[in-house]
Amino acid sequence: MQRVLSPRRHPRAGQPPPCAGDEPSRRPSAVQDDEAHARRRARADPNDAATDRKFSRAVNAGTMRQDMAAQQPTPLELIRAPVGVDLAAADLAIRRELASDVALVNQIAEYIIQSGGKRLRPLLVLLAARAAGAEQRGPQIPAAVVIEFIHTATLLHDDVVDGSHQRRGRDTANEVWGNAASVLVGDFLYSRAFQIMVRLGSQRVMQIMADATNTIAEGEVLQLMNAGDPETTEQRYLEVIYRKTAKLFEAGAQIAAVLAHASPEVELALAHYGRHLGLAFQLVDDALDYRGNSSQRGKNLGDDLAEGKPTLPLIHALRTGSDAERALIRRAIERGGLDDLPAVTRAIESTGGLEYTARLAQSEADQALKALEPIPESAHKESLRQLAAFAVVRTY
Repeated sequence: MQRVLSPRRHPRAGQPPPCAGDEPSRRPSAVQDDEAHARRRARADPNDAATDRKFSRAVNAGTMRQDMAAQQPTPLELIRAPVGVDLAAADLAIRRELASDVALVNQIAEYIIQSGGKRLRPLLVLLAARAAGAEQRGPQIPAAVVIEFIHTATLLHDDVVDGSHQRRGRDTANEVWGNAASVLVGDFLYSRAFQIMVRLGSQRVMQIMADATNTIAEGEVLQLMNAGDPETTEQRYLEVIYRKTAKLFEAGAQIAAVLAHASPEVELALAHYGRHLGLAFQLVDDALDYRGNSSQRGKNLGDDLAEGKPTLPLIHALRTGSDAERALIRRAIERGGLDDLPAVTRAIESTGGLEYTARLAQSEADQALKALEPIPESAHKESLRQLAAFAVVRTY
């Protein structure tokens, strides 16, 4: 009998949305007021039935329009639509591949699955493969699982290194089970990803992913070296986000092309697309740390500052701010913490740090779009275009 390691404390799960049937549906108060007014008119003038019927139809039409608006798909849902079948298959494969004989692995793995996430990286793999000519339900399914597992492993390790307490609006695994369990389950995910790659039977995929994981590890070390260092340059910062974030996007798109047996030109094009998409994504993520919605992002504003990370908004403000602003930001980076967050945010805004970061993110998105030019037109290529656009306009 295995001993299951109990959580150090129960995770704070978010309040789930009410299920159908839990309580009567509630219409907006304006509609309720209109209906109440119609009932009062009917009691006051029972002979005016025709007018009441017209009024009731108008109320119902307004409610219908509200319901239709609520059912409109989100931009990300529209992007996912061409690979909906493959995404469902990938989700099933993720659950299947997470299974382990070790109870704690299953426990933490299920917690990670329930934490949700946008799953942009597996989506990228699936779209790139289909754009390169792969058939539905092809080898891109296990490849998407590989990319998601490596990404999740890096998150588990990141949260330990950074001492993070929350991710995606929930307690991190290290907050619940401790650092040792998080690191070891991260290792499990890395090794399981390579087991899946072996089954794919492609030496080229193994080579790309081995290089990618090594680059990601180097990026983590570079970021650790930059932490608390106000002398970090824009070039050093860009090197970190390429290695730490964009490299996995690049590798995911590239192995998708390899598994689709695409031409070298298409493989290179998709690799370049993934690289620029990943850079745009991370640049926006770093800007959102100072202007995002913490409930949507599942992270607190100022997390990077609290960890002493000199991201681009801070680097730009250091380069262009007044003497007082530069002194403030240097002190905040060196000390970490959130005591100076309001003043630092004002300095970033006054120097245009967020706008500068947004311009660079848009430039990377534009380069991602240009990289797609050799790819034949298809619904999947159009979703790749829309994914690049989403990366720079998103607010979470």
